[in-house]
Amino acid sequence: MNFDYSFAWSILPELFRGLLVTIQVVVLGFVLAMLLGLLLAMAQRSRITLVHAASTGYLSFFRNTPLMVQLYVLFFAFPLLGITLPAISTGVIGLGLYYGAYIAEAYRGAIEDVPAGQWEAARALDFETATTWQRIILPQALKPMLPILGNYLIGMFKETPLLAVITIPELFQATKQIAGMTYRYNEPYTVMALMFLAISVPTSLFFKYLENRTHD
Repeated sequence: MNFDYSFAWSILPELFRGLLVTIQVVVLGFVLAMLLGLLLAMAQRSRITLVHAASTGYLSFFRNTPLMVQLYVLFFAFPLLGITLPAISTGVIGLGLYYGAYIAEAYRGAIEDVPAGQWEAARALDFETATTWQRIILPQALKPMLPILGNYLIGMFKETPLLAVITIPELFQATKQIAGMTYRYNEPYTVMALMFLAISVPTSLFFKYLENRTHD
């Protein structure tokens, strides 16, 4: 089947709407994953047995079960318990919960790499715990994490086709619908691939730029 450029141009608006939904879900999910990952990493360092055990259980569950299964549970099983969320909210929460477990491990490793002398200096200066984390530990831990966070953000974009199973009208779902209605597959899937590439490459370059800036 030949590639029809006029047809590809005609489907751009619909695919672009799907792309906007994809960006919305991924950005919100990434913010949730970063916040949740930080809380989990701090919980892993907690001396309270219950807090440490709960965070360990969370990490074990979300790192060892497929994202698609988690999305199914959130969207189809939770309503049976009386908890019903819109599809987009479910996608944001699903991505955030899943990637939060992985980002937590990245936080944990980066925090453990902060020299012990930094903690000792903070205690010697009688800094409060919140001040120690905010002013001393996290700024040092976040710098080496930038490439990892960039990889996870790109990975989240690549995972968004899974959101089609919970009816979110993201880019892959829009592409599949166009292909199903027109029986043309070259144009929609090629344009979709180019759109993903147009997101991934600048995102990678942006995080590389931030990494270089922190080393200056």
